[in-house]
Amino acid sequence: MRTEYRNQVTMNPSGFVLLADYVPSIIQEIRYYSSYNFIGERIDGYEEPCALLTIEAARALQKVSNEMFVQGYRLKVFDAYRPACAVKQFVLWGLEDTDIRMKPYFYPDLEKQELFIKGYIAKQSSHSRGSTIDLTLLDMKTGKEVDMGGPFDFFSEISHPDYKGITQEQYENRMTLQHAMVRNGFVPIDCEWWHFTLKDEPYPDTYFEFPVSSAYLKR
Repeated sequence: MRTEYRNQVTMNPSGFVLLADYVPSIIQEIRYYSSYNFIGERIDGYEEPCALLTIEAARALQKVSNEMFVQGYRLKVFDAYRPACAVKQFVLWGLEDTDIRMKPYFYPDLEKQELFIKGYIAKQSSHSRGSTIDLTLLDMKTGKEVDMGGPFDFFSEISHPDYKGITQEQYENRMTLQHAMVRNGFVPIDCEWWHFTLKDEPYPDTYFEFPVSSAYLKR
């Protein structure tokens, strides 16, 4: 029986798996392991460029992957489980850090504080509960990402799933991803086309702190 953790932060990774073990075809570009993200440096807690998820979320995403594969797509993940310490770094950067070097690339029309007010960055992230994922589709014919009308982590109305200022094809691409995710138990949010959380997430009140590392799962 799984140990239940409620309303706390824990280091216990026992309910988590490597996403690649469940979805071997997935492409991983873990942005917060790299310096190409809205802060501009590797984020705290990202010790390895791999996606971790709860077992339940990984199984659900396996179904999404199978469905999309038949249609000629592979899944590409940008972020999955995110340690609570990473979110703390986001908050401190937003409140105290004057560095805006990545502003032209990720939030050109907003001030840093607005990223929190408008919901693009949360002070407590669902990612830290282990059943949220940021992803897109890759077209197997072209070998390129599907055109979603805007890039991952671009903080603007353009990124809202129902934004009308994109082409019909771009909108349909967003809906192809969204409908597949919803059919398999995930819930979207209204400000990021790439963000989905498992509806019946196993740890709705728990935030995890252990690092993003395959080695940590094996301890």
